[in-house]
Amino acid sequence: MSGATAGWFDSREMFIDGAWRMPAETLPLEDPSTGGQIGAIARGGAGDIDAAVAAARAAQTGEWGRATAAERGRVLMRIGEMVRARVDELARLEAIDVGKPLTQARNDAIALARYMEFYGGAADKLMGETIPYLDGYTVYTLREPRGVTAHIVPWNYPMQIIGRSVGGALAAGNATVLKPAEEACLTALAFARIAGEAGLPAGALNVVPGLGEEAGAVLSAHPGIDHISFTGSLPVGRAVQRAAGENVVPVTLELGGKSPQVVFEDADLDAALPFLVNAGIQNAGQTCSAASRILIHRARFDEVAGRMAERYATLRVGPALRDLEVGPLISARQREIVEGYIRRGADLDLLAQGRIAEDAPTGGHYVAPRLLSGAAPGHVLAQEEIFGPVQMLLPFESEDEAVAIANGTGLGLVAAVWTGDGARQMRLARRLRAGQVFVNNYGAGGGVELPFGGVGKSGHGREKGFEALYSFTRLKTVACLHG
Repeated sequence: MSGATAGWFDSREMFIDGAWRMPAETLPLEDPSTGGQIGAIARGGAGDIDAAVAAARAAQTGEWGRATAAERGRVLMRIGEMVRARVDELARLEAIDVGKPLTQARNDAIALARYMEFYGGAADKLMGETIPYLDGYTVYTLREPRGVTAHIVPWNYPMQIIGRSVGGALAAGNATVLKPAEEACLTALAFARIAGEAGLPAGALNVVPGLGEEAGAVLSAHPGIDHISFTGSLPVGRAVQRAAGENVVPVTLELGGKSPQVVFEDADLDAALPFLVNAGIQNAGQTCSAASRILIHRARFDEVAGRMAERYATLRVGPALRDLEVGPLISARQREIVEGYIRRGADLDLLAQGRIAEDAPTGGHYVAPRLLSGAAPGHVLAQEEIFGPVQMLLPFESEDEAVAIANGTGLGLVAAVWTGDGARQMRLARRLRAGQVFVNNYGAGGGVELPFGGVGKSGHGREKGFEALYSFTRLKTVACLHG
């Protein structure tokens, strides 16, 4: 598949300094829906990372760095237009590469276009301020790009995370080095092709695929990097932060969650039900903000559990291009991890599960979605991120108990509250330990404008919205004494 992946780029190549380069070595490219090899990707190494960082530095101190904010915005807007024109191609690439149902992949491609549009429009609206000070002084602040930013992107949502991190960095005037996950590189490479065709100067975006312990580790520790954006697991995030610390480089970390939806006795269950289920099974549960815990007031526990079980019984799992409700997991290793968690929950109550389609390829990495209950809040399945289609139902008696359970994991990425009580909505929004809290909804339709990030072991820093632009700039204060 390598040379004909999409008919318009070669998946084996790297994109450095505006040119496509064939690597010395390659890695196999697998289709999660079949388990079969469908091509190859570059196995980038230290030399490739060095070249990419050097190209980015030259761009940032050269053509891209000298571009006005309005000029940068126009380039990003053109990229957005070209992504929209290729949504169907990009969606098919993402579906094949990640195993994501085609409709979900198409939504991700549209989101990528929207990020480029948002940051294109925001580029010339990133402003400093004047500060009232002593007589005879004029004091003002400037927001300047950090320089060269590194972006280590996971395999579960390549297009969305490229959009929210690379898009913000470019809008702020940085030049970038992108290291996509070795499991899913296709849309990152396609994005590079589109960006070049849209007029992004050479070196402003460089894409080096490769293994995390090779290319990713070198990029994290590279002395030529001025900021790192990492989305992935807690152990790798710790390693990235340690490496960045040696160079005293700031890091934005998004490290996953164990996100709760809290359903009170007065919740509108008809409105809540689609969100309660879909937010747990989207992308086969391989979502940092997956709603893997559903906390339900005991007065309505049986009703909510019963209705969720009915929905689970209709869920079908199959190949990405079949576009069923659930696709495969990304790899055999991820399937083994999820199945290991399921075995550790063998003592729990299995309320319902979906079914794997009879014609699903036997080599695919399929796991039937499971709805469980009967665990104490401290049970491993109620504490750790499973990253698979497994949801846990937990009862509570009072608002205080609900908050204690919701905040009791050490993670804090996203939470939701379902209640008609306005005062309770406000209280819970403040009390829940999470970077985003949704009231009577979950996800707010994706919301590229909405700052996103975690607290605690879910990470720090924010992406999306204007907060991302602030993260990708440094603030300079200028004090002029003029008498």
